[in-house]
Amino acid sequence: MKVILTEKVSSLGNVGEVVNVSQGYARNFLIPNAFAVQADEGNQKRLDDQKRRLSKRVDEERAVATELKSKMDGMVLEFVKKVGASGKLFGTVTNNELAKELAKHDFNIERRMISVSAPIKQLGSFDIRVKLFTDVEANIQAKVIMDPKQMEELKAKELALKNKAEVKGDSEEKTEEKKAD
Repeated sequence: MKVILTEKVSSLGNVGEVVNVSQGYARNFLIPNAFAVQADEGNQKRLDDQKRRLSKRVDEERAVATELKSKMDGMVLEFVKKVGASGKLFGTVTNNELAKELAKHDFNIERRMISVSAPIKQLGSFDIRVKLFTDVEANIQAKVIMDPKQMEELKAKELALKNKAEVKGDSEEKTEEKKAD
């Protein structure tokens, strides 16, 4: 039985395609769930009209996506994270965090539309692609920096160790001077 898909069906095809399926599948699943209509002339004409309207809407959405791309390209998102002794982050910067940060800048992007080439697990700058539409992608950067409080703590520890080493070194010199006398 030939049917015209009115919704995208992952195992069959996209909207508007004419596909051949078994009668039971069409009668019991596709047609009752409004995923497809029977392929006849009336439905074909209705589909052609719907495609024309759909193409206008697609063009409008592409224009909006292009405008968003021009605003987003080159944007830098900054993340303040705690870092371990080896310089690696505790955890990773996830797509969910990226989406929330974009939302703070008034860009409502779904996390699944954000593409990171490799997991962000260390300090530095990383290139990120945001898919806005079929052919429209924006390139942004995520900059991961160390938490300032943690940085101050590390500097304080280093200074304490340095002072301790100097004090220890001074006491060793005095001990050596006493032995020399």
